[in-house]
Amino acid sequence: MTQIVEVLPDLAPFESFALKVADLTLSRGDLRLVEGLNLSLSSGDAVFLMGANGTGKTTFLHALAGLVRPDRGQIMLGDTPLDPEASEWIGWLGHVDGLKPNETVRETLRFWAGLQGERKPPIMPVLKALDIGHLIDRPTGRLSRGQQRRVAFARVAVANRPLWLLDEPAGPLDQRGRDRLAELVAWHRGRGGIVIAATHQTLDWPGAETLELIR
Repeated sequence: MTQIVEVLPDLAPFESFALKVADLTLSRGDLRLVEGLNLSLSSGDAVFLMGANGTGKTTFLHALAGLVRPDRGQIMLGDTPLDPEASEWIGWLGHVDGLKPNETVRETLRFWAGLQGERKPPIMPVLKALDIGHLIDRPTGRLSRGQQRRVAFARVAVANRPLWLLDEPAGPLDQRGRDRLAELVAWHRGRGGIVIAATHQTLDWPGAETLELIR
């Protein structure tokens, strides 16, 4: 199998950065989910968020994305509090793939790559690396669940943002899809990106740390 790093475009590395979470406390309604959480990551790091349902994995990702306000604590990029509007930093992939069923794969990725202006990355190498180049002109609503997930990863990749927040990223993927995801993550980390993934599955991402949330 061709290695994904040999297929993907040679994009410029991200500027070095650090993500720090200090004494973070999160609730959902009256239920306290996370209390006193600390985490420190630097360029190239990856973390698996593990834990039973209801322990706050998705809520923690939402807090990092600026979608949930913490009860207490700080989320910092370097020495600066993470701005909830700092979308240029964050590549988000939740349970929903964020695809419009009537749009083709090409139309979807052109939009996300176009957010980079003149620096937009080419989309076909990303699709070929994920084994879905032949689907480029197919509406996303006519793809299988696993194919849609791969398009969603392509969407995150061409958006070209340094901090990836992934919620159950490999859920609908077969083993080949999980292998491609691992290689895509390695490519992103090799450029200095950071990846945080909430998952119930065991994923083979060399060097990734594990943070287990306990109810």
